[in-house]
Order: sequence, then structure tokens, then C-alpha cells
Amino acid sequence: MAGEIHRITKETLDKLRDEYHHLTTVGRTEIARVIEAARLLGDLSENGDYHAAKDEQGKMEARIRQIDTVIRNHELVERDSNADVVQHATIVRVVYDGDGDDDAQEFYIGSIEERPDGVLVASPTSPLGSALLGHAVGDEVEYEAPSGMLRVRVVGLR
Repeated sequence: MAGEIHRITKETLDKLRDEYHHLTTVGRTEIARVIEAARLLGDLSENGDYHAAKDEQGKMEARIRQIDTVIRNHELVERDSNADVVQHATIVRVVYDGDGDDDAQEFYIGSIEERPDGVLVASPTSPLGSALLGHAVGDEVEYEAPSGMLRVRVVGLR
């Protein structure tokens, strides 16, 4: 969505700008070479290499548009590393009501663009993300999910 404001950290903005530059220069040049080489193989209607390259080009152009939208519609946020509460750019560990501590799940509160590997993302504007903001370890938080009210207990922050 073009009008949506993307709240991201400075590090993520820099990473996105680097990726955008790479895709619009090196990426576009490389995919053009691959498409041209595939064209030289002959009949395009039965040319799997050509169709695969065009598909890859479409995915790359979609990613370029996505990054451009985030860059044009961003708001920088800073995380207070001394805060003991859930805030933007926090990884929060929660246990759902009725589950044991061994079933804890981690969520990164922020943009999908900032997602650390192996961690689920909860947007600060999502029901879970907005409910967790400002809460500390030990707090129980309720939020409205599509399936009804859910309760989680904050068991860790990093």
C-alpha cells in the first residue's frame, strides 16, 4: 500500500537502500543478459530458460517496487536499549494462556523488512503487536484475534 507508513530502523533503511541499488543496477543488468542468452536458444514458446528468466525478472521488479514504497513511505524509529518493556525492534518471547513455558514463541515487533532469521514478525499495528507494546516481562496481555480473545504472558525480551 503506497499510503502506509513503514516504521523502520536506520539500519533497515540503509539495508533496503543497498538492496534497491543492487537490484536496479547489477540485478537488472544480469537478468537482461540471461534473457538475451535464452532468446538465442531459439523458439521462445518452448524455451524454458527464457520463461524462467522472465519470471525471475518479474519477481525482481516486484521486489524493487516493494522496496521503493518502503523507502518513500518510511518513518525512522529508534529502540531504547535500556527499556525493560516491549517496543519497536524488540524480540519478545510469549507463552499463550494454557501453554507451558516450553511452548514459548518469539515475535519481532516491527516491520517484516527487519525480521531476524527464524523469528515471527508482529507489526506494531497488529492486534498482538499493539497489545504487547509497553509491557514488561511477567505481564499478561489480552488481544482480539480473528478466533476471539487470546491471552499471552511476556516471558522474555531481547
